[in-house]
Amino acid sequence: MEVKQINSMTQVDCTDWNRLAGDAYPFLHHEFLLALEQSGSISAQTGWVPSHLLVMNEDELVAFMPLYLKQHSWGEYVFDHQWAQAYQQHGIDYYPKWLTAVPLTPCQGMRIIIKASVDPLVVTQLLLTFIKQLSEQRGISSWHCLFPVWLQAEQLRSLGLSIREGVQFHWFNRGYQDFNDFLQTLSASKRKMIKRERRLVNEQGIRLLRIAGPTVSDLQWQIFFQFYTMTYLKRGSQPYLNLAFFQQIAATMGDLLLLVLAIKGDNYVGAALSFVGEDTLYGRYWGCYEEYNSLHFEACYYQGLDYCIEHGLRRFDSGAQGEHKISRGFEPITTYSAHWLKDARFAKAIEHFLATEQEAVQLYKKDAASFLPFKQEI
Repeated sequence: MEVKQINSMTQVDCTDWNRLAGDAYPFLHHEFLLALEQSGSISAQTGWVPSHLLVMNEDELVAFMPLYLKQHSWGEYVFDHQWAQAYQQHGIDYYPKWLTAVPLTPCQGMRIIIKASVDPLVVTQLLLTFIKQLSEQRGISSWHCLFPVWLQAEQLRSLGLSIREGVQFHWFNRGYQDFNDFLQTLSASKRKMIKRERRLVNEQGIRLLRIAGPTVSDLQWQIFFQFYTMTYLKRGSQPYLNLAFFQQIAATMGDLLLLVLAIKGDNYVGAALSFVGEDTLYGRYWGCYEEYNSLHFEACYYQGLDYCIEHGLRRFDSGAQGEHKISRGFEPITTYSAHWLKDARFAKAIEHFLATEQEAVQLYKKDAASFLPFKQEI
């Protein structure tokens, strides 16, 4: 086996890539990563240089790993700005760095995709050796693997990488027959709160429309994009993604998209976009022009829960952060990232920092779980 590096998704066959990627996790589909590139959302100008690694056995693709050369730490959702500042204070360059992640997407998934008949540890070691050698040759400070599944995090730990933990809030479908069946598992006060929030949306004259990706019109995509953009403009920043990206994924992987539109009278007033995996719904983007009472909860959470129950999906990953999700039945789960730093002094210091941070993260997770609204511990 040998490692080959490419600088564009156009340099690897879509069918070969997707055959390994499978259907479970939409964000590693060839079409998704290609749309990021071809729309210009990901480029040298935006600080994300595609540098993907392929593992070839003669002419057969047997493994791959998404990889980007980063000139900053924006859009990652695992924050290492303090690490970069520490490097700067010591007169050392932290950037560029290697990053294995799905750009702008804090959703757990496999990060090194390997053919079933190939030893995963052998491939992972091969890729790690390649990255270390390339880092020495090109003066790159580090490699960071964000949001891998637990198994891959443990494999990377066994190869000497430092593991960082975080917390997200996910909802789990325990065989609910309908939304009311889910509500019956909650305490009376939280059940009442959710019913009230859903009722308030209706009382404001707002109705919600769930549209499968292939049937979303071009006008509706443009309307969604305006809402998505507003989310960033309200915070004084520019959106990471552009309309061309959404139009491209609508054309190439529309069957994995779910758009929720909020309508008041004859006007659209909000929108939320999710991706549909094999057993998981991934809530990703949301926006509105003006605030309506409880509309965010309805469009981003309750519509997603309805969809998961109706379609038998096991889990709803509604994105990073959001302690307000706890009272609505979203449970704290541990996320992982793996880090290799070329400078042994900084590697040791960060390892110590992560050990201390992990204790705090686990305490936070335990404390968050104590506020779950279920009648009895799950």
